[in-house]
This record gives sequence, C-alpha cells and structure tokens, in this order.
Amino acid sequence: MKTIASCVEDILIKQPFLEEALFREIINFSALSEELQKPISDMLGKPVKTGAIMMALRRYGAPVHLRQSHQLKAVLRELGDITVRSNLIDYTFQNSDTLIKSHAKVLDNLDPQSFYGFSRGIYESNIVVSASDQKMVLDAFSSEKMIDSQDNLSAISIRLPKNNSRISGLYYQIFKRFAWHGIALHEVISTTNEFTVLVESHLVDQAFSAIKNLNAN
Repeated sequence: MKTIASCVEDILIKQPFLEEALFREIINFSALSEELQKPISDMLGKPVKTGAIMMALRRYGAPVHLRQSHQLKAVLRELGDITVRSNLIDYTFQNSDTLIKSHAKVLDNLDPQSFYGFSRGIYESNIVVSASDQKMVLDAFSSEKMIDSQDNLSAISIRLPKNNSRISGLYYQIFKRFAWHGIALHEVISTTNEFTVLVESHLVDQAFSAIKNLNAN
C-alpha cells in the first residue's frame, strides 16, 4: 500500500541531486513540500496536506553513501594523478566468432606507448586507440561489422586509492560532477584502481576542471 513516506522515497530516489540537497539541509522543507503536494496527491489518488509531506521529508533516511560522506571525502582527498590523452578514436564492432582474432592482430602491432582501451559486452565490443593507429585497426578489423566510430576524442584518467571499491558513492560523485557541468561522457573505461572517461575534445578542459576539483569537496 502506498503511503506518503513511500511516495517521498520514490521521488527522491529518482532525483539524486534533490536527495543530496535534502540531506545536506540546504533546501527549504516547506517549499519542497508544496512542490511535491500535487505529484504525491496524484500518486495516492487523494488530497495530501503539505504538513504530512514535510514530516515525511524530515524522517526520510538518507542512503548509505550520503550518511558515510566523511569516509567518501577522505577517499576523494586521496585521488591520484590525472592524465589527459588527446586525438583518440573509439570504434564499436559487433561481436563475432572471429573478433578476438581481429583484436589479436591489433595487439601484435600496437605501439606499447600508444593509448589503448578494449571492452567487450554481450553484443558488441569497443576499442579506443590513438588516431595514429587508425589504419592498423581498420585493417585488423576489416572483416568485422563496425557499428559506430567516433574520432576527435580525449581521455581523462584518474588514479583511485586502493580502498576505493569499499566506499559506496565514489562513482556517483564522479558522474554527478560531470552532470552538474553538463558534460556528456562518450565512453567510460575502468580498472580496479583507475577510472577513465572519454569526452569530445572540445569539452576536455571543462571535464578536466570538473574531475580535478573532486578532492576539493
């Protein structure tokens, strides 16, 4: 059975920025209650008083990553070096029985100093390389079905502290910062202790500033 509290939770979960502002007490409870009065009334199918909504907001339990914000801030302060690589191309190929062999050809001829990223999904795979390796990649994958390609990309890589996998909300903070700045991410590549995002090159300065200031929280 739907209640005012469950309606409040549903709305806040779908709007994480609002949820965080509520937890940090930088939002007016009365004004928010008035804003939520109509949608909650519609959800319950009956009129709801703003006072009842305000009470539900004050009793709302913040998610773990917000309650443990002090631990998260400590991790953010330990973020490592940030590296930027430009002039990259991202290729998407449909998975096939021969894709791995095509990929092996790239590895055999790839300069160890070149930028390289590979990820395999259920239906498709991505390979990110420097533009200078374009011909070599296209030759190696000539028998494969290319789904998409995007050039003029830049990669921003950041070293993560070794305990990053034990702290909830870390990736949320990273993605939130990009969202606040209106930066669309073309691709995300991650390993255990390293996180890389690909953006269009004209956004790289803006994206670098956003991720550099993560440890200033």
